[in-house]
Order: sequence, then C-alpha cells, then structure tokens
Amino acid sequence: MNDLYSSLNFKRGPVMKNRFMLAPLTNSQSHEDGTMSDDEFHWLTKRAEGGFGLTMTCAAHVQLEGKGFPGQLGIFSDDQLPGLTRLASKIKEYESIAIAQLYHGGMRCPSDVIGMQPLSASDNEKWGAREMTLEEVEKMIEAFINAGIRAERAGFDGVELHGAHGYLLAQFLSSDVNKRTDRFGGSLANRSAPLFEIIEGIRAACGVDFMVGVRLSPERFGMDLGEVLEIAQKLMKGGLIEFLDMSLWDVFKEAEAEEYKGRSLLSYFSQLERGDVRLGVAGKIVTPDDIEKVMGMGVDWVMLGKAGILHHDYPNQLKKNPNFVPATLPVSSDYLRNEGLSDTFVEYMKVWKGFVKGADGFVDADVILNS
Repeated sequence: MNDLYSSLNFKRGPVMKNRFMLAPLTNSQSHEDGTMSDDEFHWLTKRAEGGFGLTMTCAAHVQLEGKGFPGQLGIFSDDQLPGLTRLASKIKEYESIAIAQLYHGGMRCPSDVIGMQPLSASDNEKWGAREMTLEEVEKMIEAFINAGIRAERAGFDGVELHGAHGYLLAQFLSSDVNKRTDRFGGSLANRSAPLFEIIEGIRAACGVDFMVGVRLSPERFGMDLGEVLEIAQKLMKGGLIEFLDMSLWDVFKEAEAEEYKGRSLLSYFSQLERGDVRLGVAGKIVTPDDIEKVMGMGVDWVMLGKAGILHHDYPNQLKKNPNFVPATLPVSSDYLRNEGLSDTFVEYMKVWKGFVKGADGFVDADVILNS
C-alpha cells in the first residue's frame, strides 16, 4: 500500500501527492444555467479535503446543446467563471490537483433538457438525433477549446476530454455511429480528428504547464477495441496529453471481442507504450484489495467512483488504517448526507439498484457510475 501514497509526476502540471483520483460523477447538483451550486462545491471540495490527489468535476458541458442531464455543471459561458474559480481554488487549497472534465452529450442529450433535437456525428433514428453540419462540428471543436481556456482562467490545473461512454466525441470515433462522408468520417484518422483537433487547440491556446487528459471506454456504444487501442497508443506516444483515463466498467473483466478473449481488458492498455503519459483506470474498484490488485496490473493511479461517494476521505482512511473496510451497500440517505451529498444527489442515487436503503433503484449502478 505504500506505493499508493508515493507522488506521481506528470509531463506538465503539478505533482500528484498520491495515486487516488476522484472519478467524474453525474450528480445533478448545479443550477440549470450551468453555474456552480453550493451543493456541488461542497461535494467536490469535501473529497479534496479527504485526501484525493486529484479531484475532477462531473462532466461539464461545453455548449448549451451538449447538456446531458438536469442540474449539470456548465463551462460554456463566462457567467460560470466565478463558481468555477471558487471551486478550483478550494480544491487546490487541499493540495489536490483540480481538473475540469469537458463534455458534450451529442445524441444522448434528452430533447426535453436541451429544448431541441439532439445532434450527433450522423443521423440516428434510435436516439432521434440529426447529423451535425460541418460548420456545427467545427463550432463544437471550438467550444471544447474555449472551455479549456475558460478552465485555465478559472484556475484549474487542467482538463479531461470525455471521449467515452457513447457521448459525442465517442460518437465520432465509432464507425457504427459515424457514417459521415466529409473530413470527419470514414477512416479512423478522420473519425478521431475532432478529438485530436481539440487537444491541439487547447495546447496552442493554454499555458505550457496546463494539463490535458482523455477518457476513453473500449467497449459498448459501438466502440471497436482494436480501434480504441490504436487511439490510446497514438495519444500516449504523441505526447500531447498528460494522462489517459480508461473507463473499463470492470477493471478485472476479460475482453468481450472474440479476437481479444483470454486476457483481461486492462492488460491490453497497460502494455501499450506510454512515453511520458500516465495511465489510470476506473471500474468496480471499491476495496483496498481491489486497489492493490489493479495497481499490481501496471497502472499509475486508480479512479474511485462508488468508493468516493461512500467515503469522502477514502485515501486518508486507508492511509491511517491499512485494515480499513469500506461501507457496504445499501446505505441510508443520512449516511450519504453525512458524506457530503445534497438531498438532490441523494435522490439521484436512489435510481441505482441496491445503493440507498428503502429505494427501488431501477438502473444498473455500474452504468451510471461510469458516466
């Protein structure tokens, strides 16, 4: 366990004091205009206070039409800067790296939330989405870059681009979803162009020490494992990012694709050439034993979602007591409130099967925990 409390250097940005990152978690706690609420501020800063070496926001939408859920934090307007600045400053007071996750939901944005037909790389009947025009794609890329600039102005140490879980950047990456015939469709190079243009744009516009990370998921939502491996390798060897966050749903699972079966999904990513890029993972990491096992599989850090909800001070608890046993589910609403969740967040947690006592959850917790 001593390695968990060793520092981690990145090519850019501050040193991370330990190997614990707080996962970006949907919580619906902010205001409908995207400005930071006191509830969201309290939830996040309590995790920084509890010892997480890096504290990441929930997915913050970069355009109004990219909003994926009610009460979502925004980073598309300077009106949101005061709250973002307050948050970044407080996170850093606790010697935790402050990262804003940048997001566009694309076809997964409910029309009743955004007030319009959702957009995607191509028309999608299942989700009721229409194909973005070339101009709209270029404006979306610009919006991500501007959000990165805004995050730096607010004092964040860096940003993570959400390219996972079937959201807009992943929709462009997927050959199942992306049927475009212009420069953003066809080959993998074309389909990944929005992601790489955003990275290059943020690099050009922000300071030399500003951190950039990317979140990818290699399965589900039309993703091809071989292509995700190719993108992951290009990201790491290219040296444009500081960290790659692989959301694997379950860090111990075997790969599902027939040609990759027989090995753990994680092993395919941990054995890639990393250069100076740091690799971390998320997915069903809850107990100290889970953490020890996954660190032994060759990653640089672990990202805690469920465990970070249950214990705002998980890193500090484990440091004080190597025999620390996390709370088991279900837990009471009062328990969650004591851990810094607002009433709104507690109500949201009740949709997760088996999470809150007395609640009839109807959604698989692993799906939402990886949001």
